[in-house]
Amino acid sequence: MVSEHLHNTQKDPAVYATSNGVPYPNHPYGSQTAGPGGPLLLQDFNLIDDLSHFDRERIPERVVHAKGGGAHGYFELTDSLSDLTYARPFQSVGYKCPISIRFSTVGGERGTPDTLRDPRGFSIKFKTDIGNMDWVFNNTPVFFIRDPIKFPKFIHTQKRDPSTHLNQNTDSTHTWDYYVLNPESIHQVTYMFGRRGIPKSWAEMHGYSGHTFKFINDKDELTYVQIHIKADGGFPTLSNDEGAKLAGSSPEHNIKDLYDRIAAGKYPGYTTYVQTMTAKQAEEFKYSINDLTKVWPHDQFPLRKFGRIVLDKNPVNYHDEIEQLAFSPAHLVPGVEASNDPVLQSRLYSYSDTHRHRLGANYQQLPVNKPRTFEQNSGCPFLAGNFQRDGAASIDGQGFRPNYLSSILPLNSVSNDPKTFTNGLPQVEDAKYVGVVQAKDTDKYTILQKERAKRAHEEAIWLKSYDYISGIDELDFEQPRKLYQDVFTSDEKKEFVEAVVGHASSISIPRIKERVPLYFGLLDADLGKKIADGLGVKFQHLNLQEYVKEVGIAPAN
Repeated sequence: MVSEHLHNTQKDPAVYATSNGVPYPNHPYGSQTAGPGGPLLLQDFNLIDDLSHFDRERIPERVVHAKGGGAHGYFELTDSLSDLTYARPFQSVGYKCPISIRFSTVGGERGTPDTLRDPRGFSIKFKTDIGNMDWVFNNTPVFFIRDPIKFPKFIHTQKRDPSTHLNQNTDSTHTWDYYVLNPESIHQVTYMFGRRGIPKSWAEMHGYSGHTFKFINDKDELTYVQIHIKADGGFPTLSNDEGAKLAGSSPEHNIKDLYDRIAAGKYPGYTTYVQTMTAKQAEEFKYSINDLTKVWPHDQFPLRKFGRIVLDKNPVNYHDEIEQLAFSPAHLVPGVEASNDPVLQSRLYSYSDTHRHRLGANYQQLPVNKPRTFEQNSGCPFLAGNFQRDGAASIDGQGFRPNYLSSILPLNSVSNDPKTFTNGLPQVEDAKYVGVVQAKDTDKYTILQKERAKRAHEEAIWLKSYDYISGIDELDFEQPRKLYQDVFTSDEKKEFVEAVVGHASSISIPRIKERVPLYFGLLDADLGKKIADGLGVKFQHLNLQEYVKEVGIAPAN
């Protein structure tokens, strides 16, 4: 497979030059020596610079979601959500903005096959005309944890053993030890070992926010939302055997499939939907809306269509446009806010922090990440500016603009009152914050009243949750039990058992292997028995309290 761009380009207008842009008249592959057969010369900048750059061509891979690929396209609003939010992209039907997307596996390294059984990342950067908005989603509507402190430890069990250096595909002991000790994982595990565990194509794969977000409208009314992305081609999947075969014969199956589709003009399309829940409904909801291990039933909270996504452009340079593509759920536009979901709250920090580690403090200045609002003559309604300066790889230092709130050359602001917005666009207010804030002008009473009302609502939702957010309850098994018993077909149940047994068979500690059927027995006694038979271990069906006593009871504090 050769790049479509190579096929369509007749002549390269560039001349060979060194990294400082100076044309190099000698052979690019020729090294300078001190006479015929002599040692190399330190003055050979072409050689020294080339070797030095080569030594630094690999940036650290992502700690999670290292293996992936992506493309570019656009988002178009098909149905207005202006009754729910004043966010600019969701106001007028026909609104369009460019997007960049990246699909990925979670646990594997950059070199692992992309058809391994794993959740898939489904991340989109919307380059709106009021700044970037990122959707950092997965292809399942739930996740393994609801307490963010568990995330690094959970991911450790998906990576290589610190002693043997074996990963979970060779020895799954640590992975299953984690699952059985943290049963809130069972909903996601049930999805992952079902058919959705190995998508056939990124072009035909759904995406989900998983987290709850807040939409705020111009009346300051709150609506809780979850976002769904449905592939036009449905969600075909691969069997265990098909996934394993492709892992050996075509480790980049999904990357190639997406590239080939777009190069052939068969542009992948997706429809976007939102589930909505009022504040009152959130207080009355059976589960906590801030629990990432739960879904919102569609019969209670139906999907509402609002947009379309089309991928119609392959990357010209993978490293520049996909590997350096950096997403964060903290990248939101006015009218969209994060909920109190603890895992989401932690991601607001950790995603941006990992990009600063991988790509540097100025990762937002890289062309693929740079917001359109920082570009002159970009067609955006305003030009962005701030006080961040310098650091490694600073591409846009914002010229002579003062790096503080200056009275000499004041930086302007936008209105924070959505009632004054026009079609989601805030008014620009010249030099709004230049000057001294007086204590008497701070409206503490109004702020206090608003915070009290907010706190009362949040406490009502908190009562649906747990004192200790990783605590286990019978409610944790209702939804995954329904998924297995009522949604999976008989063939899918058989494949599920085969997938679990195949993965868990490599457990090297017998007592951990014996606990796997007990874990699934919490969903269904017959399921636990079938997995035990497949693993060749004994099985006794245990209820939750018996299970907890079997694996051990840990105090919350």
